[in-house]
Amino acid sequence: MSEPLTPGHRPLQIIDHDDPEVVRSAATEDYALHVAPFTWRSGRVSLLMAWYAFASAMFWLIVGATVALVAGTKDTLIGLGLSVLAYSVIGGLISRYAARTGISSALFSRCLFGYLGSVIAPLIIGATALYYGVFEGSVIASVLHQYSGAGPIELWYFIVAAYSIPLVVGGVRKWLDKINGILLPFYYIGLIVVVVWAVARHGYSNDWLTAGPVTDVNLHAPGWFFAFTTYMGVWIMIPFTWDYARLARTADARYHRWLTFGPLFYVLTLVVNAVVGIFLANTLVTNGPLSELSAVDGIVKLAGIFGVALVWISQTRINTANYYLASINAESFFARLLRIHLSRRVWVVLIGIAAFGLMLTNPISYLLKSLQWQGVFVVAWIAIALVYLAFARRDRRAAEDFEFRPGRIPAFNAVGLVSWLVASAAGITLAQAAGPFGATWSAPITFVLAAAMYAIGRFATGERHVVLRRPFDPRAEVEDPWEARIRCASCDRHYVAQEMDRNPATSDHAPICAECGSNDLAYLRASYAEARSGSAGRADANLVPSD
Repeated sequence: MSEPLTPGHRPLQIIDHDDPEVVRSAATEDYALHVAPFTWRSGRVSLLMAWYAFASAMFWLIVGATVALVAGTKDTLIGLGLSVLAYSVIGGLISRYAARTGISSALFSRCLFGYLGSVIAPLIIGATALYYGVFEGSVIASVLHQYSGAGPIELWYFIVAAYSIPLVVGGVRKWLDKINGILLPFYYIGLIVVVVWAVARHGYSNDWLTAGPVTDVNLHAPGWFFAFTTYMGVWIMIPFTWDYARLARTADARYHRWLTFGPLFYVLTLVVNAVVGIFLANTLVTNGPLSELSAVDGIVKLAGIFGVALVWISQTRINTANYYLASINAESFFARLLRIHLSRRVWVVLIGIAAFGLMLTNPISYLLKSLQWQGVFVVAWIAIALVYLAFARRDRRAAEDFEFRPGRIPAFNAVGLVSWLVASAAGITLAQAAGPFGATWSAPITFVLAAAMYAIGRFATGERHVVLRRPFDPRAEVEDPWEARIRCASCDRHYVAQEMDRNPATSDHAPICAECGSNDLAYLRASYAEARSGSAGRADANLVPSD
């Protein structure tokens, strides 16, 4: 039942359908700064097609082959099996919560680190997506340049960045599902043809299955554990999962847990690609050290124009996902930190320009180091998120009750933020200074440290750093906060009550949406003051944003 209207409060203006202006904006924005209503959720096949863009990166072939050079094929396959299990369990759990909340990983990070403390999360996630976009774009450009022999490589960098932009402007429902659905079969057909072609030209031997390490390096752990922890460095797929799964229908949870974000996806993405990569590395790549470009060059030399087409399909598909995730996280980061409000369409263009600029710097060496550091931050983020969800389950708190609204969470969640930064600093130190030991152990140590610190902090403080206790919640004033759309007094648009708040800075406690609340300092200050003195409870809110 809804609460009665408090005397002196502005009556809520409610509609039971989507606001046409909001829908028009969502066509490109995908509710990046808002809760995605159930009416905007993607069909199960549509979302699967969009997400499976990640299944076709040449990166997955190369990382499998590279790990096998260090740990041997047998241990690599064992580590892959464990990775599929870990990814599937975590991805299935994360996807269910994301669909039930309808919020992005950037907004969910507010639950973990506070309103201002969470600003680092979209920076890390968006920058990682951008860097992967640079890698994959460089691969396409290099192949097209070498095969055609036309023009300078810089021209091909520009062409790749330029044609990627329009593919991503429309968002998940308009373009990403369709283009990836069309190209997905061609990728796997291409892999099969390349493998058959390699066998026909070079013959087949089982030696690749029993190949051992090519170097005698002390990994300070069994080879399978090294393989598993190497794939932990690519756990960025988990927050990526959150950003896609928020657009899933809750009724499709089982489908997505097993097929879209679960075992089928990771078997195809990790195992199939790695097996093909290991086989081709032992069959095709014979001149010079193994690298992404040398392996790709081997495919092109083997299959000619067909190989070029396979690389183009692979890298174009993955870059639609990279550009999309980079754009929605850039929109969130700059809106929060610098109050720069641009449409996601503009951010896609800016991401394309940034990718082109990074390609010009020949970034492979320093980007690898950047990705290693970001991987540590991501592992710590996932550890804290899992502990947060465990506490929510213990307290029987529904996902729909997770608090992310800017006026109802502290500016900084000290427990989450300290756990994240300290664990990440420890992991980066290990990765940088501990040699082979750090390469193997930095990710798992970061994970355990972050989870332990956050769990201890939560046991010690409860929810004191998690939520502000304030009265006058619009969610309680409507029959169904997911169906009722409330008009925001600041932007004159209607959003689901799930994200709406009342603004204590106005005399009539006018309704305000999550995006407008993020930009209203008077609202934030008044909310913190109300939490400190209000009857709904008290919370730490002594860190208030300043002008």
